Amino acid sequence: MKNDQAIYQLDGMPPLKSAIPLGIQHILAMFAGNVAPLFIIANALNLPVDERAYLIQCAMFVAGIATLIQLYPIGPIGARLPIVQGTSFGFVPTSLAIAGKYGLAGVLGASLIGGLFEMIIGAFLRPLRKYFPPIVTGTVLLSIGLSLLPTGIKYFAGGAGSPQFGSMKNLLLGTIVLVTILFFKQFTKGITSKSAILIGLIVGYLVAIPMGMINFASVGQAGLFAIPTPFKYGLTFKMDAIVAMLLMYIVTAVETVGDISGITMGGANREATDKELAGGVIADGFGSVFAAIFNVLPNTSYSQNVGLVALTGVMNRFVVAIGAVFLIAAGLFPKVGAVVAVMPQSVLGGAAIVMFAMIAISGINLITKETLTGKNSIIVAVALGLGFGLGSVPEALVNLPEAVKMIFGGSGIVVSGTIALLLNLILPENPEESAVRETVAHN
Repeated sequence: MKNDQAIYQLDGMPPLKSAIPLGIQHILAMFAGNVAPLFIIANALNLPVDERAYLIQCAMFVAGIATLIQLYPIGPIGARLPIVQGTSFGFVPTSLAIAGKYGLAGVLGASLIGGLFEMIIGAFLRPLRKYFPPIVTGTVLLSIGLSLLPTGIKYFAGGAGSPQFGSMKNLLLGTIVLVTILFFKQFTKGITSKSAILIGLIVGYLVAIPMGMINFASVGQAGLFAIPTPFKYGLTFKMDAIVAMLLMYIVTAVETVGDISGITMGGANREATDKELAGGVIADGFGSVFAAIFNVLPNTSYSQNVGLVALTGVMNRFVVAIGAVFLIAAGLFPKVGAVVAVMPQSVLGGAAIVMFAMIAISGINLITKETLTGKNSIIVAVALGLGFGLGSVPEALVNLPEAVKMIFGGSGIVVSGTIALLLNLILPENPEESAVRETVAHN
């Protein structure tokens, strides 16, 4: 019984028979998101197939190392929480703009400087903590969950741009995965309940084979062993590219604060400590510096894995470390990554819908720690109204300067987080609310 409970303990040492499937579950949940930004950049730069495969290999390797640093800190670098790191989708619009002007070297140079900048933000996060109460971090977390739901639906339907998008095959496969997850999560106990996401993904993968939805050709073409080479594409430092990246790193720092809050709230029902938040943001920046050195776009904490912690309640570092080792193996042994990479996106979509929604639930739990009236209700209403609204209709910003669109047009999370932060600072608190707050604190 003691070993069974270890998966719920941050520093517990669960048996490998439990830790391995739970760890792999984390990696399967983020695998597609980790490689997709590299596909997009490689396509924009017209890189050959072997270069694209190499970038994916680097992404796996970097994500594994960066995740281990979050789990097992090096001095102040790391949150010591079960956080999974991976290539950030949020930087794709900015990276595309920089790549079109300065190539991949310009992207990597700006990313490296930006990563150092985020480390500085993390180092000074403790005195800034008072500006991130639960109403702000909860709104950011809720915004993250809501903004990811359309992505989950796109996965469910077969993946944006797929010629089979919305086909009955994709919808059926996603539904099979979703129903499998719900069955094992709610109608079984123990490891099968906690591994419901993994079981759903495996069932979906196996069902997809006879449906003719998996092509194993790329697995046969993948190499057996390869070590990523640092600085392969060089680094170019251009001021306009660096400024654009710095602004995005401020945004990703806020998102990481939200993710860390989601981990502690969903897995331990508590707010994150100053040390956890600062260490997590510093590690986020450090991971991006490491990513730039190994030819990859900026890294960040992965929200889908926050949802996985909230769904399963498994808040164990060793479990995620198992997943990190799998990521490193995928980076060193390309065939390992190739087997996972051929998984149909509709399989991931069946799981993503549940995980992304759980992120939103964690945000709601944070927001409702205090009475949702007066100032608090206005903060949430305006932040979500504008943030989620503009995130859903980015063309509303079509006439704004390119620099502004680059920052605010690609993600409702940025708008929601900025508005929540500003309104919390500007709006006065009603006397009645202050009295209620003091009463609650006293009790």
